[in-house]
Amino acid sequence: MVVAASVLRAELVEAARALSALGLVTAYGHVSARVGAEVLITPAGDLATATESTVVSLALDAVALPPGAPAETWAHLALYRARPDAAAVARAQPPATFAVAARVDAVRPLHGQAAWLGERVPVHDDARLLRSAELAGPAAASLPAGEALLLRGNGALTLGATPGLAVARMWLLAAACAVHLDAGPAARPLSTVEIESWRAVGAELLPRLWAHLRRRAAAPAGADLEEGSA
Repeated sequence: MVVAASVLRAELVEAARALSALGLVTAYGHVSARVGAEVLITPAGDLATATESTVVSLALDAVALPPGAPAETWAHLALYRARPDAAAVARAQPPATFAVAARVDAVRPLHGQAAWLGERVPVHDDARLLRSAELAGPAAASLPAGEALLLRGNGALTLGATPGLAVARMWLLAAACAVHLDAGPAARPLSTVEIESWRAVGAELLPRLWAHLRRRAAAPAGADLEEGSA
């Protein structure tokens, strides 16, 4: 089912504000979605202030960026062109991603929910900002499968079927990197069978995580959230 651009604009703004409220970005970050041959992306600036009217539209085959678009929009375009299955992309800089990407060339899941990021999370070994098609292309090529990419010295990118699910995966990536750092080099990653079992239920359970995160992001500071049963 094709989602209307007006609906996607609202979803992008909600996802962008959640990234900010959850502490996954500071002054830098963006969220995008693909609708047909068009890409919608949050503007350059503080994601906490994003509005539907400031969301930028451009063609998937654009050769220049329109006013207001983040300079790293090239990374989003490159991923959409390389991955026809990608419908939304989140770009953020959780602190733990910097430490992990500086140590390894890929991360394998150490806990079940991390399997929703892919069988492995590769590291793109180039810390330059992805501010051109020439730099963004190799980064996209570093993610032939899976839904998360670490950028050495430069945060991360995550994919989703919706902007909210891309944000949920960014939250999971931050958690997976924190677990990786805590566990140390002796940690035992999940087996292929274990990863497959968790990925099999991702479509059912990942939206529940996004529902929790969006409530958490919207809740007043200090408010308690009641959890439903598993």
